[in-house]
Amino acid sequence: MTHRAGRHFLQIPGPTNVPDRVLRAIDRPTIDHRGPEFQAIGFAVLEGMKRVFQTKNPVIIYAGSGTGAWEAALVNALNPGDKVLMSETGHFSTLWSKLAKKVGLEVDVLPGDWRRGADHEAIERRLLEDKSHAIKAVCVVHNETSTGVTTRIPLIRRAIDNAKHPALLMVDTISSLASIDYKHDEWGVDVTVGGSQKGLMLPPGLGFNAVSEKALAAHKQSKMPRAYWDWSEILASNATGFWPSTPATNLLYGLEVAIQMLEEEGYAAVFARHDRHAEATRRAVRAWGLEILCAVPEEYSSALTAVMMPPGHDADRFRKIVLEQFDMSLGTGLTKLSGKIFRIGHLGDFNDLTLAGTLAGVEMGLAVAGVPHRKGGVDAAMEHLAAEATRRSSVRAAA
Repeated sequence: MTHRAGRHFLQIPGPTNVPDRVLRAIDRPTIDHRGPEFQAIGFAVLEGMKRVFQTKNPVIIYAGSGTGAWEAALVNALNPGDKVLMSETGHFSTLWSKLAKKVGLEVDVLPGDWRRGADHEAIERRLLEDKSHAIKAVCVVHNETSTGVTTRIPLIRRAIDNAKHPALLMVDTISSLASIDYKHDEWGVDVTVGGSQKGLMLPPGLGFNAVSEKALAAHKQSKMPRAYWDWSEILASNATGFWPSTPATNLLYGLEVAIQMLEEEGYAAVFARHDRHAEATRRAVRAWGLEILCAVPEEYSSALTAVMMPPGHDADRFRKIVLEQFDMSLGTGLTKLSGKIFRIGHLGDFNDLTLAGTLAGVEMGLAVAGVPHRKGGVDAAMEHLAAEATRRSSVRAAA
């Protein structure tokens, strides 16, 4: 194998780069997960994750992926044969709906074009039609990783309330948690699903369910088959700082440090940083003369940007050239977007200079691959980043 100088640029929208500080935490020796040292860590991460989700209610932490957390949300709060309303906003919303069918739920899917978030007006109409309240949950993806589109969750909550419908609201935040402002309690969400490998800056391996009192009440009436995912057992054990089964001890070490890092920076600053990098990326894309997949500016994602390739040019060929020539990984187009888009991840442990390098790699790759574009995308992004740096300096000076 040939050595490549410098570091690999992992610019897919997750798993993201793991900071050295988190890696050093994970690298510690494993300890007794029934002992007092672990108990202190258990309490710390359980309370810390409440702050991440912006909730006063419990957050359940699983040794498992986001897919597992999807399943946990459904099997803990619903009953066999229950009807759920889901919005097709991209690849991952489609996967969640398929999983719902596999666990024995009836799924009503609102179709979408993969360029917009969940349609709150269509959801409200469907709920108004549901006079018997057969629909027991509305499930949406907050930030669709496959498309770079963010659904406006307060509008979904308003749609449910306008219809005076009792359905639970379940939201996937796997690629938005700790990157895009998300308010579980304030937005009236009943179950929020999360994962460790994106904004939380950890490797894959932890899944999360943040749950409301309404969801916990539904859980008491739920008859869905479950064992490992059962909220009741986990919450009972969590009350003492432990888990009923073996937890992902070393990942929890990393989670404790990741929460510390987020809070040292400050959540408002974290969200503003992601917003800044997303806007700089979009300015680069426009300067290149390329099109952003997301069709609604109010729904632009601050975690990633999906870029459409010009007709006749293959996005995967372009990605291959960027990887071979510049040692940078960009996100692929998934399922019906395969070969049509590439995705630039700008989330997690990421700063202005990393973004500038990322966009330079994209611009050079466009040239090498012979993709029609205009020069100047990096310059447009840098101009925005410099202006924002000047503005922040002025604010600090005035404080």
